[in-house]
Amino acid sequence: MVSNPFLGVMLHAIGGLAAGSFYIPFKGVRGWAWESYWLAGGVMSWIVAPWVVAAFTTPDLFAVLTEAPKDSLFWSYVFGMLWGVGGLTFGLSMRYLGISLGYAIALGFCAAMGTLIPPLFTGELSGMLTASSGRVVLAGVAVCVLGIAVCGHAGIRKERELPESGKTAVIAEFNFARGVWVAVFAGVMSACMSFGINAGKPIAALAVEHGTAHLWQNTPVFIVILAGGFTTNFVWCVYLNRRNKSGGDYLRRDTPLLPNYLFSALAGLTWYLQFMFYGMGTTQMGRYDFASWTLHMAFIIVFSNIWALALREWRGCSKRTTAWIFAGLLVLFLSTVVIGYGNKLAGAS
Repeated sequence: MVSNPFLGVMLHAIGGLAAGSFYIPFKGVRGWAWESYWLAGGVMSWIVAPWVVAAFTTPDLFAVLTEAPKDSLFWSYVFGMLWGVGGLTFGLSMRYLGISLGYAIALGFCAAMGTLIPPLFTGELSGMLTASSGRVVLAGVAVCVLGIAVCGHAGIRKERELPESGKTAVIAEFNFARGVWVAVFAGVMSACMSFGINAGKPIAALAVEHGTAHLWQNTPVFIVILAGGFTTNFVWCVYLNRRNKSGGDYLRRDTPLLPNYLFSALAGLTWYLQFMFYGMGTTQMGRYDFASWTLHMAFIIVFSNIWALALREWRGCSKRTTAWIFAGLLVLFLSTVVIGYGNKLAGAS
């Protein structure tokens, strides 16, 4: 199949929009503990949505999963469990740092680990240094990391400028020190999604053999990866339900139950859409499809910061600090152009 890097970048942009927006519906949940609405949303994002989408896009879905190599299923599930730890702590980073700063720090580590480790492991990274297209893609990755660093710097300036009352006015549980440690750990562990997709390539190839369109080949892979993610999140959220005595949230009549479930389901569906479009985008990026992870991270930070500005998370900051965040978004956008151009060069060679 002929790749289409431009289409790939557009699909990654849609995925980034979904990922940068998923936490917004959670703000409509009332009277539930964090672990309750996180698990309610997770049922939709890790179980329901992957199966529904795969059922509509993958002919002979059950045959694909039963015929798939056992080691591919195993490692996809294991990396999914590890990614689930990252996704779990990623939610906590939003809780302590807010949308803008939480995304910037967590995804900075996520982008670096998820982009560079796979080609380093396969030996492809050294070969890229000798090809002009490979050098362009790596330059794009470097530009992306720079953009993430600029966004992080803006967040640090915000931390220094605002008084505690200003921070907690928008982010009720703001805690910079705790949030940074959580975000760093979340970023490193979340990179396992990239490894899980790589481990699931035999499953994707089998799906194509059974008649799945090339664009949708990763949908059965996400069933396995996200099942692993659900496992870790389910265990932790149930533990928190027991420890915090919040297990009754799911049936509490003194809370708006139906809206809470609907908002949680909407957040979960939006969370899943990021991976659906990410999986589609990777099929279009050509030889250096591992760079998809950097594109995904860049678009997430762009859209999450747009939401943060709309929700006035930067209210009270100086014009210079606000300028830093806009500069970071511009650099991140530039990185997507550079990476897309590098993949186009690779496809033409």
